[in-house]
Amino acid sequence: MKVRITGSVFLLLVLIPSTASIAQIPGMAPPKHFPWSDKNLSPDQRADLVIQQLTLDEKIQFLHGLGWQAMMMQPESGPGTRAISAAGFIPGIPRLGIPDLQMTDSVEGVSGAGEKGRYATALPSAEAMAAAWDPALSYEIGTMLGHEMRAMGFNMSLGSGINMIREPRDGRTFEYKGEDPLLAGTLAGQELKAEKALHIITDVKHYAVNDQDAGRIVVNSIIGKRAMRESDLMAFQIALKDSGAGAVMCSYNRINGTYACENSYTLSDVLKKDFGFKGFVVSDWGGTQSTVNAAMAGLDVEMPGNDSFGEPLKKAVEGGDVPMSRLNDMVHRVLRTEFDAGIVDDPPHPESPNVMQGFKVAQKTEENGAVLLRNENSTLPLNAASIRSIAIIGGHANVGVMSGGGSSQVSPAGGNPVPPPPELMNNPFTSFMLVEAYQRSAPLKAIMEKAPHATVRYDPGTDTASAAALARESQVAIVFAVQHESEGMDLANLSLPGNQDALIEAVTAANPHTIVVLETGGAALMPWVDQVPAILEAWYPGIRGGPAIANLLFGDVNPSGKLPITFPRSEADLPHPTHLAPPKPDANHPVPKLVGAPGMIGMAMGIGPFFDVHYDEGLKVGYKWYDAEKKPVLFPFGFGLSYTTFAYSGLTVNPGDSTTVSFTVKNTGQRAGAETAQVYASLPEAAGEPPKRLVGWSKVELAPGESKQITVPVSRDRLTVFDEASDSWKLVPGQYEIRVGGSSQNLPLTKAVSY
Repeated sequence: MKVRITGSVFLLLVLIPSTASIAQIPGMAPPKHFPWSDKNLSPDQRADLVIQQLTLDEKIQFLHGLGWQAMMMQPESGPGTRAISAAGFIPGIPRLGIPDLQMTDSVEGVSGAGEKGRYATALPSAEAMAAAWDPALSYEIGTMLGHEMRAMGFNMSLGSGINMIREPRDGRTFEYKGEDPLLAGTLAGQELKAEKALHIITDVKHYAVNDQDAGRIVVNSIIGKRAMRESDLMAFQIALKDSGAGAVMCSYNRINGTYACENSYTLSDVLKKDFGFKGFVVSDWGGTQSTVNAAMAGLDVEMPGNDSFGEPLKKAVEGGDVPMSRLNDMVHRVLRTEFDAGIVDDPPHPESPNVMQGFKVAQKTEENGAVLLRNENSTLPLNAASIRSIAIIGGHANVGVMSGGGSSQVSPAGGNPVPPPPELMNNPFTSFMLVEAYQRSAPLKAIMEKAPHATVRYDPGTDTASAAALARESQVAIVFAVQHESEGMDLANLSLPGNQDALIEAVTAANPHTIVVLETGGAALMPWVDQVPAILEAWYPGIRGGPAIANLLFGDVNPSGKLPITFPRSEADLPHPTHLAPPKPDANHPVPKLVGAPGMIGMAMGIGPFFDVHYDEGLKVGYKWYDAEKKPVLFPFGFGLSYTTFAYSGLTVNPGDSTTVSFTVKNTGQRAGAETAQVYASLPEAAGEPPKRLVGWSKVELAPGESKQITVPVSRDRLTVFDEASDSWKLVPGQYEIRVGGSSQNLPLTKAVSY
């Protein structure tokens, strides 16, 4: 019988007798008689025992996907029929009990599950997760993701994403965790640590300096080693150290002239030697540009195809261009990661995911990650008992909440409630990248439930006059403004698209009691900011966005989110005021001829000629840029309001190998709330650093009038700088200023210490 699996692992369960043990299922756990089944052996020892039994063809099989054609069309014969998703599948060796690698994107939920994806939880965007500033919540998110991946049959995660936000117009800002390496690396580390604890191979991406998506195949990121080590690479170092992640995904772009997936400095010198990374490097889909150069530089696995690491790699090994020792190292890294993660001993057992638990985590994430940006005259929270009429305007708030596009897009349960233009659906690539998908969690319905005695009416916001008229007739107006981001594109600018700025201005002029709820992937410009009394940044709120937003607006939840990125006043204030995109092709700038998978992905994204982006801002990423250049901002990094207030006092600093920073935070308001107390350090002038850097934080919950003493440990490496001359980290002698407060620009406590 020929069986074609198209995304549902239930077919496997139907065909396997209920009495069969997992060890008998092809591609699953090994029977006990294999020598490498001994759990007392180290992952490295177990991997070496397997390698001794492998043929050359079997070794090569570990190092590439099924091919570009298989990604587009599920195989009808061969090992690929076992794939949940052909896009992320590497066949195992059933005769040796080595399982298939079943991969899925999971940045904001399991997004590669095909038909079974209807059970996947659409989490809020990664920016929302970062805005919670809560490592414990990140671990809870990772636990939920791990359970859902296992339930759907996956054993490898393709997340988390932690590229620094050097370019806020990057179309994948919503997939990343902010502009600071300590914040991003710490939160990603906890998320991945939780997934690994459930026996999932985890992955960190996109390595490295992949800070814009427009022209990502042809862009050359030019940046100094020190700047790279202290920012973009630092985030990966922290995440890997904290999580023990088994894979790192190298990016499409070139770094200082060399492709990221064949860059020996970043892959071998930094990742594998300095970081001590023992796992494997996997290319972004279509990011492999060569065979010998890539293999010798440190790439271990090509995905999704075999243009470089299939037959060409075999020939390179047979011809001596790639030594057998390097091939064995590549295979060893994959196998030891499989043993280390536990996917051989404890394979996933397909079952129905716990949907209600997913809902709970999604709503908690949004409620903790939404950021209250403005609240003049205590406009919020709303009092349901006193409100008689509410106007809900724009953002398709009557049917759902926006989500980001591309590979991290979790399919809306029940389908997209906002029908996309037909012309976008005719091309599978444009529909994958450009369609604005909404999760079915309508804020309108949730607000109506919160205010059962009020008349709540909706206007789509497409006609400014109509929306203003409804606002004028209502006691309160709530405008939902959206900004769509997706993989494969960048924003033309940071302004809200369409007529939304004019809409907000008209509604506010008609009703001074106007609230703006932003559903954006990152920062947005706000020419109307001084006119609107209340602004809530909801990011992409996920499958429970409607109830979460309503809880925040009506005060059932006190906002506690803090910005993980800076909101600039204008694009003129950015390090790169003009967004750099591929130049138009001409005789001097020809379009490169990329073959195989890189060429396919390149054509899909409309690439142009090669071009350079000079990250001349260097160390000055995000808030460090605005501090150093003394540029005022709209809302600073670390900023977020609450329905209560907090006071700081009693700073003490005990320097040493691990400096302890202690202080007291008091809730001086009338409501219980949570405050993220942030610790920054200003290094000696001789260090040549930006004015300050984040070195630690603590999120604390306080009842009205309650005080707590907080202690934040600051390890010595948080205060060091990278010295290019010696290729090492150094602590610069001198005076350090330790600063504590509620945002990067509100630091009332300061103490000088010497090292």
